[in-house]
Amino acid sequence: MGNQNADDRVAKVLGRLDAILDAENSALGTDPDFDVNASNIRKSRCLYELSLLEEAVPPQQLSRSHGQMLRVIHDKLERNTAKVKAHLEAVRRVTDLLRDAVQEAEADGTYTAEQFYLREAG
Repeated sequence: MGNQNADDRVAKVLGRLDAILDAENSALGTDPDFDVNASNIRKSRCLYELSLLEEAVPPQQLSRSHGQMLRVIHDKLERNTAKVKAHLEAVRRVTDLLRDAVQEAEADGTYTAEQFYLREAG
């Protein structure tokens, strides 16, 4: 792989990853319509491409700007990790609340569909 070609590919992947991280970091916790799964797929694809390029291009061949961009992306990935963890914790809490509400509704003296069916059949 030519040095310029490798440089261009690394720059493109880093640029895409940077944009994905910016979008995800700003949307998590603020945009209820944000598609976390789709964003995660795009992010994973970029990280995979980057790992392939890392194998093909020795670090000493990377331009100085790529090294700076990698540091910026590293910081954004750390922030992203914290935001994704917080998002998953919030989803878990909502799921727990919904589960508890269903259990309370079932225990409030009314019959569940199964109980009603058994009562009618008996």
